[in-house]
Amino acid sequence: MNMNYSNYAKVFKALCDENRLRIIKRIQVGEICACKLLAKMNISQSTLSHHMRILVESGIVSARKDGKWTHYSLSESGVRNAKKMLEKLIAS
Repeated sequence: MNMNYSNYAKVFKALCDENRLRIIKRIQVGEICACKLLAKMNISQSTLSHHMRILVESGIVSARKDGKWTHYSLSESGVRNAKKMLEKLIAS
């Protein structure tokens, strides 16, 4: 089995934190501004930025800059990729 474990680690790291799972749940309904995420989460701006960087690097979340704010949404292709990774990892 030829797998790039580095890419797998990025995806699973994105999914292994309680705050990141809460963020994913909030953005699954559609694009949301970082300012609105920050208002709904009990975390600092720097902590939100840290979580969003990990989610975007994993490919599960997409980011779009609009002035000083960034808007985030789920990446359908990134979510499909994460599902495929898990299926491939646990396949016998």
